[in-house]
Amino acid sequence: MDNVGIVVDDLAAAVAFFTALGLELEGEAEIEGVWADRTVGLDGLRSAIAMMRTPDGHGRLELTKYHTPAAITPGPPDPAPNTLGLHRVMFAVDDLDDTLARLRPHGAELLGEVARYENAYRLCHLRGPAGTILALAERIG
Repeated sequence: MDNVGIVVDDLAAAVAFFTALGLELEGEAEIEGVWADRTVGLDGLRSAIAMMRTPDGHGRLELTKYHTPAAITPGPPDPAPNTLGLHRVMFAVDDLDDTLARLRPHGAELLGEVARYENAYRLCHLRGPAGTILALAERIG
């Protein structure tokens, strides 16, 4: 897999959120033109993207802010975790409590609570930029 794409309404805020999570900004670009229209299937596409890289260098997120056509909001905002489609993106973290403390000022909201799975992980699900569901996993034991 090369990357996971997330459409956001505030690109700078999303970059700040994922930077606080520990990802690194790899680059930013403006996307438009016939090739973009054909690839995505939208006419008159104009967007800004920020490519974020995980600290280990093996994973990337492409954050996209659509200028034209404007992004649309699906069904109910902040859909439930059992909504069909992409469920969530999970990140391994070294210190779950510290990570949550860094993300809360950027709007992170826990969906439930931090839970322990056997003697292996501390886990949680949270809402990130544009209502995206993210999960964090801290290996323990």
